[in-house]
Amino acid sequence: MSTSELVPTPAGAARITWYPAERPHTVLALGHGAGGGIEARDLQALADALPPHGVTVALVEQPWRVAGKKVAPAPKTLDTAWTALWPALTRPGLPVVAGGRSAGARVACRTAADLGAKAVLALSFPLHPPGKPEKSRADELLGAKVPVLVVQGGRDPFGRPEEFPAGVDPVEVPYGDHGFAVPKKADVGQEEALRRLTGAVAEWL
Repeated sequence: MSTSELVPTPAGAARITWYPAERPHTVLALGHGAGGGIEARDLQALADALPPHGVTVALVEQPWRVAGKKVAPAPKTLDTAWTALWPALTRPGLPVVAGGRSAGARVACRTAADLGAKAVLALSFPLHPPGKPEKSRADELLGAKVPVLVVQGGRDPFGRPEEFPAGVDPVEVPYGDHGFAVPKKADVGQEEALRRLTGAVAEWL
């Protein structure tokens, strides 16, 4: 059973959907990407899989999504909203691991140290725009100042696992694209790919 709440921020109302654990030891707060919301397969898989492991999952919708807009605002606006809703994430009184997929992972990395996040979970971190490896965003990842787990699809056009810098050792989801979708002809099925993702995250937490 999940519950949702609206949280005011300077960028408009954000929404947190809680997936509570019975005996939680950690809150995992996950933001979405710039091209979709919390319905993303990886976010939903984690919300389903982690509560039995004592992890309360909080899926966070940025104000632009709550308002029904199609295009994400500038990174600074995303960071401002995330920072404003952080007190709601700490309300259970548990350590909070910040994270998200794609743009949401970037927000978590940029704000983790200032907000006191225990760690960062970066799903499909967009290391560079597709086809432009020279435009690296590795500095955001390396500047998080807290432990970081990167989970990356093996064929993610925004950065394959082997492209990450020294000191970053991504967990690879074989054949996964930027949304962790795997081709039908792959020898790893979609459900197995997601089990690998959730298993790696559960073990790390």
